[in-house]
Amino acid sequence: MEEKLKIKISIADRVYPLTVHPSQEESLRAASKKIDLMIKQFEQNYAVRDKQDVLAMCALQFAAQVEQKSGTFVENGDAIENKLAEITESIAAYLEK
Repeated sequence: MEEKLKIKISIADRVYPLTVHPSQEESLRAASKKIDLMIKQFEQNYAVRDKQDVLAMCALQFAAQVEQKSGTFVENGDAIENKLAEITESIAAYLEK
C-alpha cells in the first residue's frame, strides 16, 4: 500500500495543505499551475476587483471545457454505435449467403 504524501498547493496566493496518493501529486500541481495561469489572464484582460470573481470565472471555464468534452464523447459514441450496427448488419448479411 502506498504511503500518502503531504503536499502544499498554492492557488490564488493561498496555500492549501493536502494529503494525496503519490500518483496524484503531479496532476494536482499541474492543475494548480493552470488555475494560476488562468487567474493571471483574467486579471490582465478584465477589470477584476475580487479574487473570488476570478476564481468563479476559472471554475466556469473549466466546467465548460468538461461539458464540451463530454458532449464530444457522446457524439463519438453515437457514431461508433451506428458504425458497429452497420458492420453487424453486413456480417449478418454475409453469413446468410
